[in-house]
Amino acid sequence: MTDPLRFNEKIYDPATATVGTTRVTYRAFKDLTYVAQPVDDCQKLNVFVPEGYFNGQTINGYTRVTAPIFMPNTVGGYLPGPRDFPGNPAPFSGSTTILQALKRGYVVVSAGLRGRTTQNLQNEYLGKAPAFIVDMKAAVRYVKYNAGWLPGNPDRIITNGTSAGGATSVLMGASGNADFFETPLQEIGAAPATDDIFAVSAYCPVHNLAHADAAYEWQFNGINQWHRQRVRIENNQRICTPIHGQLSPDEQVLSRELKAAFVLYLNGLGLRDVAGNPLTLDAAGEGSFKQAIEREILMSAQRALAAGTDVTKYAGVSVTNQMVTGLDWPRYLHAITRMKSVPAFDALNLSNPENDLFGNRLTPARHFTQFSQDHSTVSALLADPLLVAAVNPITYLMTKQSHVAPHWRIRHGAADRDTSFAISMILATKLANRGYDVDFRLPWATPHSGDYDLPELFQWIDNLCRTATK
Repeated sequence: MTDPLRFNEKIYDPATATVGTTRVTYRAFKDLTYVAQPVDDCQKLNVFVPEGYFNGQTINGYTRVTAPIFMPNTVGGYLPGPRDFPGNPAPFSGSTTILQALKRGYVVVSAGLRGRTTQNLQNEYLGKAPAFIVDMKAAVRYVKYNAGWLPGNPDRIITNGTSAGGATSVLMGASGNADFFETPLQEIGAAPATDDIFAVSAYCPVHNLAHADAAYEWQFNGINQWHRQRVRIENNQRICTPIHGQLSPDEQVLSRELKAAFVLYLNGLGLRDVAGNPLTLDAAGEGSFKQAIEREILMSAQRALAAGTDVTKYAGVSVTNQMVTGLDWPRYLHAITRMKSVPAFDALNLSNPENDLFGNRLTPARHFTQFSQDHSTVSALLADPLLVAAVNPITYLMTKQSHVAPHWRIRHGAADRDTSFAISMILATKLANRGYDVDFRLPWATPHSGDYDLPELFQWIDNLCRTATK
């Protein structure tokens, strides 16, 4: 009997692409079902392998059995993340990233993941939380199950994603083999293998949703104007229209309440700096934790200044004799501007993407914080707190209940307003406090975006994988 989850290297499409001045020849294994009982057509993946590995060649120091397995996802806004491929014209595509990874000698696996809008023919929702991470775990299990058949080193899996895709990557790294997901994985017929990974690359991960509203108000409280863009897709192009608004008096009250809630949450995390000193906040939201974020921004500005960038474009940045000497936090936040109203994620009228994420099979959207449930302006249900915790990476760093990836690279732009700086700072600090290898930066003048420093990302991967394979 043929195993439906066994990788077959004999069925593929040969392909060649030009990356810069280099011709990259590879094999494309497309539309492979990675679970035995799929519930949606998106549950398929594509595998791309440099041709040289089938001829005994070495590429960038790697062979067929030592090559890193790079697993980028296309999730954004917790919508479905389609499997990707070189030449994909869709606006979500990471086509360039895939080709650059192949040039570097990586095996690339792009899995399609269900999202919050996924429905069946009966209009039942199939992609509400935790579906996105269940599918990603199933894809990793497929890769590991096919060790020896599928080229690449299954002990060197690196995930990558941006925004909600960054959260997917982070959650994969934090929740390896966690018990919570075993039942939904079995229900879709995931391969009998593990799902812990080697390393995480995450750009601006929108995660820790249970506390993201409070973190946002800790950062932006007192800034009452918001500015963002409405995005629509036409002919595979993003069309952006600026929109603006003002917090109402009631929203300003809620902002103060959420800011105070964040102080309590932050102080309960037990975070420490590299010297072992506590990172905390006082009742006014000031303290060593805020100072640590300011230092990261100052270092980012200094790196940019040294590279010839005029960092005084943003108000609040002081420069003396080619040295960044100070940061006026309120002025800087006014310069980058607030993007969201209150609450930023768990909307009181259930209108935000994150509300959709926490719906269920028959319910489009639910609240996922007690705060918004208590202040809801519509009739609403509250998602199970166990579910909310299960898709929060921080959960797995507070108590030992999973196999956490040993290596982490986290980037959150210094001009990113989609979620608070605090959210990524908490993640990076907690990981470091637990003894994991963390490369964390707030790249200067960088908005909510990803894959903008691929040479540096791939050098980081090479440094890890070449050292580990010696």
